[in-house]
Amino acid sequence: MSRRRNGEETETGPAQGSPAATDDAPPASSSEPAELEPSASAPVDENAELRREVAELKDALLRRRADFENYKKRVERDRAAATADAEAALLRQVLGTVDNLERALQAQDGGAESLREGIALTHRELVAMLEALGVETLAPLGQPFNPAEHQAILHEPAEGFEPGTVAEVYRKGFRYRDRLLRPALVKVASKASGSEDDDIEVQ
Repeated sequence: MSRRRNGEETETGPAQGSPAATDDAPPASSSEPAELEPSASAPVDENAELRREVAELKDALLRRRADFENYKKRVERDRAAATADAEAALLRQVLGTVDNLERALQAQDGGAESLREGIALTHRELVAMLEALGVETLAPLGQPFNPAEHQAILHEPAEGFEPGTVAEVYRKGFRYRDRLLRPALVKVASKASGSEDDDIEVQ
């Protein structure tokens, strides 16, 4: 478009507000963002993180194992110490009995009565020591036969004893709390021969 001013023709650009038509205009940019290519360092970083976690778990496991081994050793030491203390306490009580036996042997020159008194004193101390430790003596004379605590070595009629009861104790038994240390050796009374009932069966 041209205008004349003072006899001269000048070229002017397109009017303001009118669209400019040109073939050389750059294409309009797309509103969609360009896709980003995946970074090659992502898998490397993930593997490093996994290795770090595995190393931490392994270290924690080793620490737990070491703590458990130390705990077991401490428990074993405590158990051994408790056993040694119990044995020492028992041995200290036995030492007094040994002293009484030695005195009884040294008193042989004093006669049989002195020896008997020394032995009786030793016996009383031993029984008292066992009772203090929780040991119970089984002397079941006249009691019903109990195969869990008594061992019958003879069964025969016994005057004054009901069948199935202990008529004689050959050796006393001992029980410690709920454990049988040894059964009592006994004779069990049975039915007299010729009785209509069968003799009691003793195991």
